[in-house]
Amino acid sequence: MGYLVVAAWVIQAAFGVSLLVSWARRARGRDAGLVLPHILMMVGFLVPWSVFLATGAPVWAWLGFLILVSFIGFGDATMVRRSRAVTGVTTSGMGDYWPAVRVALSGRLGWRVIVHALMAPVVLLPCVAVCITATIAAG
Repeated sequence: MGYLVVAAWVIQAAFGVSLLVSWARRARGRDAGLVLPHILMMVGFLVPWSVFLATGAPVWAWLGFLILVSFIGFGDATMVRRSRAVTGVTTSGMGDYWPAVRVALSGRLGWRVIVHALMAPVVLLPCVAVCITATIAAG
């Protein structure tokens, strides 16, 4: 199942790269403080996850999971900002998260955002399942 996480991650990353190219062409650095850490750490996830796959040591799986959980929020914050721009909402704070999810899933931010958003739990949930299973098996 650890390789399933990698396969889902590759699909997620492919759409992420597509979004990154569009962002680089149009955003002129806007939201770079959110976009770049999100990308770097999502790619960085592969380091401890690969060590886990090679060694089976659960600590590496948990480190990969921690990286995902810590930096997915940067992508979420970017989605919220884009949603606000599309809808004209001027409030601030993560109270706009669920409305932004509705905007993203409606297609107003593009179909690639829909796929990227829907793939996030497809990566994250099996990842935590692998972490738990590996921890139990090691115990």
